[in-house]
Amino acid sequence: MTGNRTHTEGPPPFETALEDHGPRLHAWLLARVGPSRADDVFQETMLAALAAWDRVPVQSVRAWLFTIARNKAIDEQRRDANRPRPEGEVDSWPSAEVAERLEDPVWDQVRELPEKQRIAVTLRFRGDLNHREIGTVMEISEAAARRNVFEGVKRLRERIEDE
Repeated sequence: MTGNRTHTEGPPPFETALEDHGPRLHAWLLARVGPSRADDVFQETMLAALAAWDRVPVQSVRAWLFTIARNKAIDEQRRDANRPRPEGEVDSWPSAEVAERLEDPVWDQVRELPEKQRIAVTLRFRGDLNHREIGTVMEISEAAARRNVFEGVKRLRERIEDE
């Protein structure tokens, strides 16, 4: 069984949460930080979650995990800004392998969205989070999360129709 589970005595076993939410979380990180860093950020997220597992809010395990992942992705982007850049030619992103993993050329367009819209759209469609959970992860209201998803999808439709 996947999705939200209801528990009355505490958080689910960590392995269960990893099984239920890990694939979506990893897919979201692929879209958020790219394939070269997604595995590392996913591992950092899971280590941080495991370390704090006794404090997990039972009613929102998924949103809690995505919040940790968002913070780890931000940390990774900050580290990346300080990394040296190659001077020669660099392979284009995404590679053929990654493009297959992302399953749809629409994700190329998603990466071009403004940051808040990009995060909201990827949380909704790669993370399978609802608007309330997106708001929690992004630290915005549910209405603002809904609006960011709406505007992002609207912009994507306009770009795709123009092509």
